[in-house]
Amino acid sequence: MESLPDALVQCIFSHMNNAKDVAICNCVSKRWKESLPFIKSLFFPRNSFDNHDGRDHPDTIVCKMISSIVKLEELVVYSPFSSAGLASWLQLVSSSLKHLELRLDNLAEYQSCIESPSKLDCISAAKNLESLKLWGVLMVKSPKWDAFPKLQSLEIVGARLEDPALTAALQACPNLKNLLLLGCEGVRSVSLELLNLEQCKLDFYGGGNYSLTLTSPKIEFLEVQGCSWISVRETTRLKNLSISNNAGRVYMVDFGKLAALEFLSIRGVQWCWNAISKMLHLASEVKHLYMKVEFTGDFDNLQPFPEIDFVDFFNSHPKLQKFDIHGAMFAALCQKNSLKNVQSGFVIPCLEEVVITVRSPLNAEQKISTLESLLKYGKAMKSMAIRILRMRSSHSSADDFFDEICRFQRMNHKIVRIE
Repeated sequence: MESLPDALVQCIFSHMNNAKDVAICNCVSKRWKESLPFIKSLFFPRNSFDNHDGRDHPDTIVCKMISSIVKLEELVVYSPFSSAGLASWLQLVSSSLKHLELRLDNLAEYQSCIESPSKLDCISAAKNLESLKLWGVLMVKSPKWDAFPKLQSLEIVGARLEDPALTAALQACPNLKNLLLLGCEGVRSVSLELLNLEQCKLDFYGGGNYSLTLTSPKIEFLEVQGCSWISVRETTRLKNLSISNNAGRVYMVDFGKLAALEFLSIRGVQWCWNAISKMLHLASEVKHLYMKVEFTGDFDNLQPFPEIDFVDFFNSHPKLQKFDIHGAMFAALCQKNSLKNVQSGFVIPCLEEVVITVRSPLNAEQKISTLESLLKYGKAMKSMAIRILRMRSSHSSADDFFDEICRFQRMNHKIVRIE
């Protein structure tokens, strides 16, 4: 490396980011030391100061390293730090810093609620941020953020939030294109108005009874977990939609036209049938449909799906290419009258792949008939996977049904497989 031009050495070091490696290289030679100020990214792992000798406070060490860099663009700190330390670092790099990732780990710290300025407040100094990622966040008070006009990506993982605090934080990020709230609790009603948002993933845990109102005309990807009431009216660009509720029920969904939707996933223990049927009606252009809802019914009444006409369903979803069907939906397609209205010329034009999960041997004859119909009318079918869960019935009907499935697989072994 002694024969390389200075510019090339600086270019090589600009791709280094681990703080420990930077510190070691700083001691190798004068030439290396003179090149290290040109690195663009610094990463402090969780164990950065495990063997710290105590001569300098970790905050001071981080500050010295940051101050030696000409134009730091990315800072990632997983090691513990104080709000005063963070404030001093960001003051040094506020003009150049574009990407900031911090492990706050203050979910259980009451002190973090009353200290001033808080770690969240300190972030406001980095006004040129383009992406911000925070881990372990306690946001019960509105952070004192003026505005992040250039911020396009905000990710918060593991957080305790209050509605006004979250609203205030998002109002300071008017130009977000990507929003991720993962493993968050505390909010009850989320209302978002982000006009440039394109991708959004919201994961709330707790009682599963949150409500969401989203106004984002450019939204293309939306994933929601834990909400019972969902309203997203501007959806002309929405291509990928996933709704799940593992703890509660989905009572209401209110979406605009889903003309661009290609992928739809609905999951959960219980959905009201109005919500299910509305989603299926709106998603008429969908290409990949994933359904894993156990029951329908209102409030505490767990009910099976009503009968779904086989022909009407596939005529209503002519572009469907891949269909993942869990037990309840498959059972609804396998009712006695479902295949009585098959007219001559009926085909399922685009369906290529089906994944079916079977939970019960009940109505075995109808289920086998439905499997045969999928192959018969699915002219483009390339693959059918049948997953048989452990059936609770100890009756011989379970064995007979499994034998029928095996026979069906052998007769169509080029397409059908049992998983």
